[in-house]
Amino acid sequence: MSSAFTLQVQPLGVTLRLATGQSLLEAALGAGLVLRSACRNGTCRECMARVLEGRVHHRIDWPGLSAEERFEGWVLPCVAVPDSDVVLLQPRVGAPR
Repeated sequence: MSSAFTLQVQPLGVTLRLATGQSLLEAALGAGLVLRSACRNGTCRECMARVLEGRVHHRIDWPGLSAEERFEGWVLPCVAVPDSDVVLLQPRVGAPR
């Protein structure tokens, strides 16, 4: 796995390495974090979280977020891929298993 960027999940303070092209949700689940998710295709909003630092892009053209939510830093981690190191606020996260 070539490491492109890191993902820090708050409030846990856990930092993970992401493989190139890996979504934020895929990285978190792969590390044993329990993040809420359902559809995994960017429509249900169950995994919605906020990027505090860094940049991401979504794998789909128009994920289930309003333009205002995107402007405020909200992302859907199931289809969000990092463009830099990312600090993600996801208060609905469980500790690693």
